[in-house]
Amino acid sequence: MMVVLCSRHAADRSAVTPSLHALLRNPASGRIHRMSEIDALLQEHRKFPPSAAFRKAAVVSDPKVYAKAGKDYEKFWATQAKELHWFRPWKKVCVWKPPHAKWFVGGKINVSYNCLDRHIDGPRRNKAALVWEGEPGDRRTLTYWDLYVEVQKFANALKSLGVKRGDRVAIYLPLVPEAAVAMLACTRIGAIHSVVFGGFSSESLRDRINDSDCKVLITSDGGYRRGQVLPLKRNADKALEGCPSIKHVVVVQRRPGASGDEAFAEMKEGRDHWWHRLMKDASPKCEAEHMDAEDVLYILYTSGTTGKPKGIVHTTGGYLTGVAYTMKTVFDLKEEDVFWCTADIGWVTGHSYVVYGPLANGATSVIYEGAPDWPEKDRFWDICERLGVTIFYTAPTAIRAFMKWGDQHPKKHDLSRLRLLGSVGEPINPEAWMWYREKIGYKRCPIVDTWWQTETGAIVISPLPGLVKTKPGSATIPLPGYHAALLDAKAKEIKVGGGLLALTKPWPSMLRTIWGDDQRYVETYFTKWPGRKDLYFPGDGAKRDDDGYYWILGRVDDVLNVAGHRIGTMEVESALVEHPAVAEAAVVGKTHELKGQALAAFVTLREGHKATPALCDELREFVVEKIGAIARPDDVLFSADLPKTRSGKIMRRLLRDIAEGRALGDTTTLADPNVVASLKDQYEASES
Repeated sequence: MMVVLCSRHAADRSAVTPSLHALLRNPASGRIHRMSEIDALLQEHRKFPPSAAFRKAAVVSDPKVYAKAGKDYEKFWATQAKELHWFRPWKKVCVWKPPHAKWFVGGKINVSYNCLDRHIDGPRRNKAALVWEGEPGDRRTLTYWDLYVEVQKFANALKSLGVKRGDRVAIYLPLVPEAAVAMLACTRIGAIHSVVFGGFSSESLRDRINDSDCKVLITSDGGYRRGQVLPLKRNADKALEGCPSIKHVVVVQRRPGASGDEAFAEMKEGRDHWWHRLMKDASPKCEAEHMDAEDVLYILYTSGTTGKPKGIVHTTGGYLTGVAYTMKTVFDLKEEDVFWCTADIGWVTGHSYVVYGPLANGATSVIYEGAPDWPEKDRFWDICERLGVTIFYTAPTAIRAFMKWGDQHPKKHDLSRLRLLGSVGEPINPEAWMWYREKIGYKRCPIVDTWWQTETGAIVISPLPGLVKTKPGSATIPLPGYHAALLDAKAKEIKVGGGLLALTKPWPSMLRTIWGDDQRYVETYFTKWPGRKDLYFPGDGAKRDDDGYYWILGRVDDVLNVAGHRIGTMEVESALVEHPAVAEAAVVGKTHELKGQALAAFVTLREGHKATPALCDELREFVVEKIGAIARPDDVLFSADLPKTRSGKIMRRLLRDIAEGRALGDTTTLADPNVVASLKDQYEASES
């Protein structure tokens, strides 16, 4: 891996003014310690309204929806909930005793019933529910009837293993249809599922199983990634050496053509069961449990980049209301759409917009098992063309990779059926947004840039594509029914400028607690503003422009204090990505004796560009031109790749460790830990 480091000379410190020295000596005299406000540096004025044709046909086209929702948000959410099937209506829409909320109190509902049963007596009976493609090219399509039968059979299989209402079931699978079947089967009988991403280590799996005291584990002999088989069963066996709560393990046989080759996965007599054998003898009839709206639906653990992973708890009625509503409105969902969210089911995006959101709306959801560049860098566009994908929802990390690989790959394919594009997972750089619009959407597809979290359960800030003019890099405004604000340290609202993002009223799909640790729930999310337990703090900084649009600046932990200025890393990264040579950038802070913090930029280049000291200097000055001298990176480091979590987010914690020369922490969540080690070695060598 070629790495070039460019550092500012010690003489550059002369640029630090005497007033800054005074600030540092007397923190009370200036802004350096005013930690709640964030400087809004990068300006973006391009606007893209929806076309007249799109607006006319949009699911939501009446701008009055915002005022109606704002006037009586409980009534608004009750209207959305009525779109679902309830065995018994609720008695009260919301009970809010900050920081704890209950929604649709007294109502009885079942998620599996809403995703399946209510579709099978009409024209959707034979409609494709899940269209799956494995990395090797094997394919399966399950209609709503197929899925209805499969889910009931596996629900009965779980019952045969002693699973009862309220029991926890761990799911550790590749991205195969059985993952969705397992989730829906759990919901059908009232069991609580805890999905663990198939890329996690045996140690990560063990910790999650033990924290939630799971009774059954569902796994596979393997899964495909970049042509290799991931040995999930072997990982699971290693994890289970320290998981006394697990009584049974169900194993999906993934390898095509491997019938009879059951030795690939070593089976433990009495504990381990083949999925296909359990299904062979299972009854196709299983009535859906009548669940209370506030019964726990699932536990999903945050990735645990720092500290112990948090088991985020979502409940049944409120969560389904949130994902069904946002799926329909944000993605302008039509009956004929083919929807592809590229996320793994192991993440909340997969829960909400691969499984529950699409199926609750009777949509066709595409699932692809493998890597976007296997065997070629046009795999995603090939799938879009062959399956006639109309709505495509992916992460900025992927979009920047597509940019890096070059325009020639999407050009090979007919993407004319695409009518809406979405972005999720982290803030999207304006130039990546523009590339997405021009090269994938051909300037005709609206882009919905969505902000939300595992904790929110569903999308919170996003344009309604038939109503809202979009701006490159902005998630625009909160959806109807949600209440967001930018606040300073004293909870005073900031109308224009940078501050701390807050949600000021409860919403149906909000997390209810952290599994087994309600005190941590309170301390993590509701103590940012003392005495205001009604204010939810997601941990993100943001800015608002003159139009009231929100620009997510990333985790507050990633906001840097440079010479008294609070600088969001997203803005500096966006400036770097605007340079024609840059595909991706990550900016972190390192300690500086005068400025408090200095900027270190890790950069990957587009194909055809070479890392040179001259380009280092050019990039540093490019940032100055775009933002100002205060944002000039002290160090620029070129790398072939950036360390990312398994969900594709840049792991800035590790980059900070590299920049500061600290020992690296846990790397089990990295897609390629070798990247980090290589970067660290190169960086340390440059400093010696």
